Amino acid sequence: MNAIATVCGIGRAPFAPGTWGSLAAALVATALLQFSYGWFILLPAAMLVTLLGTVASDAYMRTKGTDHDPSEIVIDEVAGQWITYAVWYLWVMGTASGADFVLLEMEQTISFLVIGFLLFRFFDILKPWPIGWADRKVKGGFGVMFDDVLAGFAAGSVLYLLYLFWPMVTGQMEEMP
Repeated sequence: MNAIATVCGIGRAPFAPGTWGSLAAALVATALLQFSYGWFILLPAAMLVTLLGTVASDAYMRTKGTDHDPSEIVIDEVAGQWITYAVWYLWVMGTASGADFVLLEMEQTISFLVIGFLLFRFFDILKPWPIGWADRKVKGGFGVMFDDVLAGFAAGSVLYLLYLFWPMVTGQMEEMP
């Protein structure tokens, strides 16, 4: 369970273990996107990691004698980062025109993955309401995972808004998504 909670020791990085955990998750997501159905794997994978992370975090915290989120637990960052991308994609798919839908060229997708990484770290570090409330009030393994799940939903939704306004931001109004 320790290997799951710390994502094979990434959480023991000497500085910024959450950022390293998020980066590892972003790199795996990028690799998944190389496959045609990579997006469809991401949401179930995030759900599975959230469930496994809840159990592993709870067990890890029991061995450490704490009920709050130790910095070396980074499985929550993996789940939150993947939720960021999955939520963004689901929002985009929900507004796309069925079979005519083409998300973005891979170069643009990489840009959005980087922005999604930064947005998730923003929400995970600053913890605006209700993320901060969940971090303070919800304890145990579920609490470890819950604030990052909320951060992932927030980051994915903001990423979608950026996606919508991307042509305006980049000056390419005729190429609205």
